[in-house]
Amino acid sequence: MEPKWLTWAKELQAIAQNGLTYSKDVYDIERFEEVRRISNEILATQTLTDNQIIRNLFANETGYATPKVDIRGVIFRDQQLLMVKEKTDNKWALPGGWADVGLSPREVVVKEVKEETGLDVEANKLLAVLDKKCHPHPPSAYHVYKLFIQCEIKGGTLETGVETSEVSFFSPDRIPELSEARNTKSQIDLLFHHLNHPNLEVKLD
Repeated sequence: MEPKWLTWAKELQAIAQNGLTYSKDVYDIERFEEVRRISNEILATQTLTDNQIIRNLFANETGYATPKVDIRGVIFRDQQLLMVKEKTDNKWALPGGWADVGLSPREVVVKEVKEETGLDVEANKLLAVLDKKCHPHPPSAYHVYKLFIQCEIKGGTLETGVETSEVSFFSPDRIPELSEARNTKSQIDLLFHHLNHPNLEVKLD
């Protein structure tokens, strides 16, 4: 789904990062720095973003390049899906965020749901593992895997968090404007399909 220039730029970033991680020869290091510079130029030019911002985006990326992991909580109540309004773009998403080092996927989703919605939940079923590049998200500089984990409400009270301005449940015919960097309409439809067909296998890209 993503444009070819973005795929190529991310592949160049990964090649450069891996090369800088394992290279010892000063000339090889210079070559991989040049590969990273070219990738930055592609991203900056195509996205109309300042080159320094692009460089800063990858400045903390070290070690072997791997996809990032985004974990989303899927909570249904009375045939409705829980969503939060993100302060960053004033659009709606499933509660969740980046996986944290030291926490399991189950622990991450429980933590994120609590922080963003005020609810205590138990994670009990993996619904989908999706590759962001295979879906109609806006272009992203990172390669991202998205985990959708169904959770059951155990307690707590609906309330907003530091990153959310509203929390509410929505029926499939009343889905609000989505934060498409986080989730798409087709993904929301997939989750309701799982609700109505609980024996479906995990969706795997």
